[in-house]
Amino acid sequence: MKLDFAVRRREPELVGPARQTPRETKRLSDIEDQVGLRWHVPFVLFYRGRGDAAGNDDPAALVRRALGEALVPYFPLAGRLREVEGRKLVVDCTGEGVVFVEADADVRLAELEAARLRPPFPCMDQLLFDVEGSGGFLNSPLLLIQVTRLRCGGFVFALRLNHTMCDAAGIVQFMRAVGELARGLPEPTVAPVWSREILDARSPPRPSFPHHEYDPLPPPPPPPSCPPPGDDMVMRTFTFGPDHVAAIKKGLSEQRGSSKATTFEALAAFIWRARTAALEIPADEDARLVIAASVRGVRDLDLPAGYYGNACVYPAAVATAGSLRGGGGTPGDAVELVREVKRSAVSAEYVRSTADLMALRERPSLATANMLIVSDNRHAGFRHVDFGWGEPVYGGPAGALFVLSFIVAVTNGDDEDSIAVQIALPRSAMDRFASEVKMLC
Repeated sequence: MKLDFAVRRREPELVGPARQTPRETKRLSDIEDQVGLRWHVPFVLFYRGRGDAAGNDDPAALVRRALGEALVPYFPLAGRLREVEGRKLVVDCTGEGVVFVEADADVRLAELEAARLRPPFPCMDQLLFDVEGSGGFLNSPLLLIQVTRLRCGGFVFALRLNHTMCDAAGIVQFMRAVGELARGLPEPTVAPVWSREILDARSPPRPSFPHHEYDPLPPPPPPPSCPPPGDDMVMRTFTFGPDHVAAIKKGLSEQRGSSKATTFEALAAFIWRARTAALEIPADEDARLVIAASVRGVRDLDLPAGYYGNACVYPAAVATAGSLRGGGGTPGDAVELVREVKRSAVSAEYVRSTADLMALRERPSLATANMLIVSDNRHAGFRHVDFGWGEPVYGGPAGALFVLSFIVAVTNGDDEDSIAVQIALPRSAMDRFASEVKMLC
């Protein structure tokens, strides 16, 4: 369902900390200043209106006030990134502030729901407007936030983050702090902790894993790496209900070692196989599935509660495209590969090995040839960000990229917990991918 509506924005402003904060320089960790995180990632949350008398409160005004309060303990987010010797990233804690935009949209939440609250969202470029001068990586604001009031009393909270500063769990921690202050709490319940040095390389660096995710490979010929002429890139969200997940697991039940596959392992393996087939990657080429694996809670790493930086590593499962497409391989084999890379990533040694590699190779980029990154945001906490209007109807990433797919927790039309998979592909490949998904139904 196509839906167009008008969005009227006020002039953007910089919102800084409500009180004086330290003027200092803070180093990012060797894990998080890698090239692959040097971009801006958008998130969006949709809220219903409130039915009580307090429903007259202005969400934009409340969020703006709470934002200034939250930036006092989270003062590095109000600073600017700089590069020092060796391209090392540091935060200059200037207190200059983050970009804030107040807006109104001529649409009701019910209309957005009728158009299906899944990426790609209608008029997303208006719900999170690209303010001139805000999209730079260095010497630019680290956050862009837009609060858009809807005609029904609901609103949209959209945020764009310089990814080197936080991962999904980290930015949710900050948003929940803003929400707590907006609801009248005197301070956030979770105090932010910097501690980025925990994820620095050892001295001397000594990588102990192969780290195939950073293996330099020549780019594959088209069409796998880019759409051919006339085949434009499209983004879709596929929703997997409990029955769909059960069907995937049932198909694995007779495969060696895969009967105990977790939901993530089963879905990730399915997406990897279906995408490889849809892109028609030549059978003799390697295809890689990279998992954004959180290392919060990893024993012997000791990341403190309140840490809001990037705490992910990116191990890669590697298989030939032919084996993934059925040439001698099975779905169970793909699950085993996913399981193995997950197992390797949840160790302090793997994290330290990654940091060491970053230091030795000057923070290389992930090798994107025939690669898909899967980021599981189901447990990041987007669904629990409350500014005083309750939990969002949808909360999570605003869309996928060709090499990056998000998994998000959603509720379907029957109020049943489901899983949304965001994926971007050339149009012809998307049709083939959709056919693979349809076979589950």
